[in-house]
Amino acid sequence: MTAYLGRRLAQALLQIWGAITIVFIALRVLPGDPAELILGSQATPEALEELRGNLGLDEPLLVQYATHMRDVVALDFGHSWRQSVNALDACLERLGSTLSLSAWAMVITIVLGFAAGSFAARRANTWADHLVSVSSLVGQALPPFWIGIMLSLIFARWLQILPSTADGTMVSLLLPAFTLALPFVGWLGRLVRTGILEEMNQDYVRTAHAKGMSHRVVFYIHVLRNTLVPVVTMLGLLMGYFIANGVIVEVIFAWPGIGSLLIDSITFRDYAVVEAVLTVITVCYILLNLLVDVLYVYLDPRIQLENA
Repeated sequence: MTAYLGRRLAQALLQIWGAITIVFIALRVLPGDPAELILGSQATPEALEELRGNLGLDEPLLVQYATHMRDVVALDFGHSWRQSVNALDACLERLGSTLSLSAWAMVITIVLGFAAGSFAARRANTWADHLVSVSSLVGQALPPFWIGIMLSLIFARWLQILPSTADGTMVSLLLPAFTLALPFVGWLGRLVRTGILEEMNQDYVRTAHAKGMSHRVVFYIHVLRNTLVPVVTMLGLLMGYFIANGVIVEVIFAWPGIGSLLIDSITFRDYAVVEAVLTVITVCYILLNLLVDVLYVYLDPRIQLENA
């Protein structure tokens, strides 16, 4: 286990380095002069040159890259010129809101997805099974921004039972969380349904029934547990998706997360904050995948570590 963890950790560090390098290059090739964007078009050439020097933009690209990597290792992304605060602090201040939104979206997805998948599997090839399948396909086809707008219209404007924007309460978390979760409820339901039907045909299920175990015990104690093994990997990727791609949802509902911070920072070319946000998102995504790999092996000891 120790060797496996060490190997996976080394791979994670390599992935993080690659992602940081890509972000660095991408921001440097964008059109526009950051110094002019910060000071405005009326700034004097002297002022522009001085700011470029302070930001290190007058150095060769390789020197800028080496300085950037040194600063990243020291967790120093510089200061936000727009907010006049440390870039990493500005990012971490918003990270909690994004994590809470992603966590609630994950809870909703798991609860509704497992319920739909179990319901469909126990009624396989019936009208109920077909209804769940069609509903899941429709849910996956709808773009998140449309779901968000429709939920806001129905529950915030027409019924007026939920707020349409973040107001610091748990209730204001419901609409954005459901907007993130709904497209994946059907996807998870189909995954659970397929896993349950495959497990129900295994020899150990027939053996358990032959020993006198009730169908309920076999289903909930054995079948569902073994169904978790392939599902867990996908849930880890899904959590990473919620963190990294909840930008549209955060903008729609004015949720104060790192997604809306990223959009604002890109708009104003606040490079320090953009790099900090993208680095934090990348690290979260990669570490979640590392955690899922370890959990995958733990849930199914039959899996050999060298092949995990």
